[in-house]
Amino acid sequence: MSQYTSPPILDEHTAAHVAELFRAFSDTSRVRIMSALVTGETNVSALAKIVGVSESAVSHHMRGLRQMRLVTARREGREVFYRVDDEHIIALFQQGVKHIQDE
Repeated sequence: MSQYTSPPILDEHTAAHVAELFRAFSDTSRVRIMSALVTGETNVSALAKIVGVSESAVSHHMRGLRQMRLVTARREGREVFYRVDDEHIIALFQQGVKHIQDE
């Protein structure tokens, strides 16, 4: 007979960080930005065109995603290029998309 052991309940600190991570995906523009970034590095101008929002709006979203350490930035002259630098975030994002598409 197999014994099921439930996983430990998350502590408040960890739970807060997980909630913050999922909150990052609570805005359709951010989700669309992330969908562009999981395929590779992109600059603000290109992201604005892809998503159909202003460069100012993209920059605002990118600031939040950077603060949450979901994306990294590099500057090349006046251009700022962003990318998702964490395979866990890419996998989580892709699993969320797959879940919705499989419904």
